[in-house]
Amino acid sequence: MKLVLSTSNVMQGGPSIIRRHQVEKSNVELVASLRTNILAAQEAALEEDGFPNGTMPHRPPMTAWTSRDDGTIYVPSIDWPLSGLAEERNQYDITVKLFFLPHVSPACRRAQTLQAIDLVLRELRVPSIDLLILSFPNMAFYVKDEEGGRPRDCDEHQNGVHEDTGEVEDIGSMIKTWRTVEQLHAQGIIGRLGVAEFSSHRLEEFLKHTKIRPSANQINVRDCCTVPRSLMNFAKREQIELLTHNDCTNILPTGTLRELLGDGPEGVGFLAGPRSDGLGGEVEAQWVVKYTAVVRDRGVVENKGYFAMATLDQH
Repeated sequence: MKLVLSTSNVMQGGPSIIRRHQVEKSNVELVASLRTNILAAQEAALEEDGFPNGTMPHRPPMTAWTSRDDGTIYVPSIDWPLSGLAEERNQYDITVKLFFLPHVSPACRRAQTLQAIDLVLRELRVPSIDLLILSFPNMAFYVKDEEGGRPRDCDEHQNGVHEDTGEVEDIGSMIKTWRTVEQLHAQGIIGRLGVAEFSSHRLEEFLKHTKIRPSANQINVRDCCTVPRSLMNFAKREQIELLTHNDCTNILPTGTLRELLGDGPEGVGFLAGPRSDGLGGEVEAQWVVKYTAVVRDRGVVENKGYFAMATLDQH
């Protein structure tokens, strides 16, 4: 069984001017926003049953705040007619970042990519996006790699905790995934394509096999505050825009997802437990997509949110 988790628009408290430095890391924002959106849906369901806002003596039945469609459960339900942007499509720059997660087979990525892009297009009610960035699992950019140091494929200091992110897949596997987004680009659904955490050495090898070259490379400069000169020179020569970000390598670990959906103090009661009559089974995150719609002439983030796909194995 598939689960589609959504945050809705995290900017509903009011649009935000883009700032160069984002304090909150994406994994914290993702989990907090998912929890907030699900609890809001539960509270709305209780209000319909006559309980005022802020008084939740119990969780409402799951059918009151989730919905099913062709083997997929939406957590919480999505009211698609209420989605969309306030102005015409040409007034926005829409950026989407798709996170492929560890321990999920690369063979699944074509379907995952199409699912993720379809959800974003439906949520924003647009026919296309401007930039799609692919984040492959287990990759982390290190300044020392550009300076001739030994390449490393683990994020040593995310929030001060060592995280072994495993092996990075080979370029051939990445290119098979890239073929899918090249097709979407050819169909006019995606304007520009980008990658994340690529060193100049990996970019150079990757470019040899692409039909549509990446026009952006997003990196997390964790080791220092400046982009290495070698990468800047390579990007300039190859006309690749360098962007920085504050995202995590593994944005939604399975343990975090289970805690969120469980019936513990920080959980929303989707999964069965002593305090919940939710569904039983094991959940595993499959992918996460982040989308941002910026009003071009004002530099204001009007709509930002996440979708996450997971599987629920009840056997």
